[in-house]
Amino acid sequence: MADAVAVPASGQVAQRGLTILAGLAVVFAVALFAGARYGLLLAVGLGFGIVLEGLRFGFAGPWRAMILRRDPSGILAQLLAIAIVSAVAFPLLASHPGEITGAAAPIGWAMAGGAFVFGAAMQVVLGCGSGTLVNAGSGNPVALLALPFFAIGSFLGAYGLVWWTDLGALPILTLTGGSGLALTLVLLAGVAVLLLALAAPGTRRIPSRLVFAALAIAALAIANLVVAGQPWGVVYGLGLWAAKAAVALGADLSGSAFWSAPGNAARLGQSVLTDVTSLTNIGIILGAFLVATWRSGGLAQPLPRLPARAWAATIVAGFLLGYSSRLAFGCNVGAFFSGISTGSLHGWVWFAAGFAGSVVGVRLRPLLGMEGRA
Repeated sequence: MADAVAVPASGQVAQRGLTILAGLAVVFAVALFAGARYGLLLAVGLGFGIVLEGLRFGFAGPWRAMILRRDPSGILAQLLAIAIVSAVAFPLLASHPGEITGAAAPIGWAMAGGAFVFGAAMQVVLGCGSGTLVNAGSGNPVALLALPFFAIGSFLGAYGLVWWTDLGALPILTLTGGSGLALTLVLLAGVAVLLLALAAPGTRRIPSRLVFAALAIAALAIANLVVAGQPWGVVYGLGLWAAKAAVALGADLSGSAFWSAPGNAARLGQSVLTDVTSLTNIGIILGAFLVATWRSGGLAQPLPRLPARAWAATIVAGFLLGYSSRLAFGCNVGAFFSGISTGSLHGWVWFAAGFAGSVVGVRLRPLLGMEGRA
């Protein structure tokens, strides 16, 4: 009987060792063929995926927990991570102008409306930008269906972005310097106090798992800022993948002010292994995959028993995730997390509009037949 137990245990050790080696091999391959900087960015993305999946740090789930159960612990962990990144990002932006840029974007009607729609859609599929990547990497069938439509939506949202921004927007507004950092930290603390005041008994603390995850995510976000020269983002990379596919199929994107802009047009002709957002996105998927295989030895997640309307809603929600986040200049990562932590006021508007949309999305899930899932 002891032998029966020892064989699978040793097999599991070997499988986990191969999992680690596979992850390292991919990083070294990218570093070899694309350059050390790009290999390092892929490693950062792997770290994001491992932490997000391994420690269950996310955005859609914690927002849902606050809405349904008045449990703010997950959002408090997000605010902690944002505060840590802010404390480092603000001085970096001030001391390295031109070398490091923030996630600044204008506040406008389309931006706020996009954030609201994104908040609703992410609750339908229980995954924001990073969450959809993580869930797809771990083999979740709903995320695997939503992800390609997310990319298509991001591409099309970017294609007509100028039309939407022409509906009206303020100039880009940012908080900078020591006073900007102080105000950001005060606002983050104010939101935390509000959440604690609304919290249900027994939920007014951050579990140690989430504290560790917040510290790790903050460290990775700072590494991304330093290595990439820009904050952590998700949406652009997904839209770029769809745009590359469209060009490969013969589409002419010269009619789009966004995709014909010099920088974007150049990226269409370059490898995704030299696009910083694509690399971290790929890393998130691979990191989640590595965690899932480490845990179970495979990705055999059963197909959820959902009605047809739920699968249709997944496709529509996936598309809306991409389209709306492009209009909103980012998702929970690129707009909320990175926007606030680098001083962009659009991040705060995104937070308010996205959370309001999440309230609607939580109510939509049972109507769409999706409450059989967690």
